[in-house]
Amino acid sequence: MNSKKVRTEHCLKSWPPFFQAIVSDAKRHDIRRCDDRRFCLGDVLLLQEYDPVRAQYTGREARVVITYITSIEYPCALSSEALDKNFCILSIRLLGECTR
Repeated sequence: MNSKKVRTEHCLKSWPPFFQAIVSDAKRHDIRRCDDRRFCLGDVLLLQEYDPVRAQYTGREARVVITYITSIEYPCALSSEALDKNFCILSIRLLGECTR
């Protein structure tokens, strides 16, 4: 029996300043709600750049992989005091290039 976890791909909006910081490899984490989905190590995030002013997607996309999770469920030294139970910090690594 193969017990290997199947990666889940989560499709998420990403506002332009955060999206650009991620694709330029300056930002290697993302804070996300975790009360509406279950993030796991190795899952892929399909980040779709979304302009909230125009209320539309720009067409740019990037994939990142979750390398570490900090949350109430997966605590670090202060996360149980500093993080809301509905949010988590995802450490991420860019997979390939941004697409248009």
